[in-house]
Amino acid sequence: MHRRMVLAGLASAGLTSCASAPVVTPTATRPVFQPKALAPLLTDPGRLSRITVCLRPFRAQGPRIETETVGDKRVVHNYGHGGSGWSLAWGSAAVARELALEGGQRQVAVIGCGALGLTSALQTLRAGAQVTIYAAERTPYTRSARATGVWSPDSRIAAAAAVSADFPARWEAMARRSWVDHHAFVGLDGDPVRFIDQYNLEDAPGAGGAVGPAPTPGRVGFARYGDRLAGLTPRSRELRPDEHPFRVPTASVGPIMTFNVAEYARQLTEAFLMEGGRIVQRTFYHPSELADLAEPVVVNCTGYGARALFRDESIIPVRGQIAWLPPQPEVTYGLFYRGIGMVPRADGIVIQANGRNQMVGYGVADETPDRAEAEQALAALGTLFANA
Repeated sequence: MHRRMVLAGLASAGLTSCASAPVVTPTATRPVFQPKALAPLLTDPGRLSRITVCLRPFRAQGPRIETETVGDKRVVHNYGHGGSGWSLAWGSAAVARELALEGGQRQVAVIGCGALGLTSALQTLRAGAQVTIYAAERTPYTRSARATGVWSPDSRIAAAAAVSADFPARWEAMARRSWVDHHAFVGLDGDPVRFIDQYNLEDAPGAGGAVGPAPTPGRVGFARYGDRLAGLTPRSRELRPDEHPFRVPTASVGPIMTFNVAEYARQLTEAFLMEGGRIVQRTFYHPSELADLAEPVVVNCTGYGARALFRDESIIPVRGQIAWLPPQPEVTYGLFYRGIGMVPRADGIVIQANGRNQMVGYGVADETPDRAEAEQALAALGTLFANA
């Protein structure tokens, strides 16, 4: 909205006197949404700083959150969240904590230092237990550190035809709990959790397809439960052509929750240690090695690693690649265009080519970076800023 229009609106509302102002009804020609000046994204492939690949641990039945006896240990499993690990971390950890503390045990080991391991350990510690994390590597080197960093609680969370009848309700409870708990980190130094505006852009039909690897043949039928959270998250709104700078016929914008994964993990680790937790570096190769631990209860948060450690063949890898650009502090918005997601984070700008559908990367365990895929995504995004 131009400054002249703003001043005219204030004057017509009678703000220069104490008289009652007439109600002004917006007309069809008067903008009701203030367009923002968006800093252009720099898409030169020479700016690529790194390319990372993550194998999401998908289970058709959904996450495994249950108890098993292994030797003399009670093992609580908390893994298999597909692309929803960070999003569901707090709600899932709350369930695991209750299982871990059944029977009054107060010495608990947590295996894994990713999103699920940190939140499970912290919640169990705050419930009064003595907790030690055993991990082969600290969070910056785990697969959790290679996550996109966007609230996506039902991303490859399960196959709709394979879940139990009560799973949708259990998923909803975890998602709602996590949504609330993530808010405790909004506004903290380092922005571990923050909201940004995401612009969803679409070309005219036939103008261009999704960018990214070809999907794996077949169809899983991934569960989608977003309608169960109606009214919980902010809504997006359609934009008129004069309300955005992109040369596309269809656009919408809405606030989305994002995670600065590096800072979020640092703050969780610091809180865990300051409140009395311990972290011990250790690699486990077989479940029998759990017998060496002093703790009678073990919470297994090894994510994709559970496929090898616990011989869980129900875990299917779903490859996902992120191309990283150096941070651009002036870029404060996200994009989704032609299947490509762009998320600005303090640790770098995330570019991810998701392709045509969720079968992209399904069953692919190759973690070798593909630079051609990264450059193709950057070229497509570059068309949005050709005249910037």
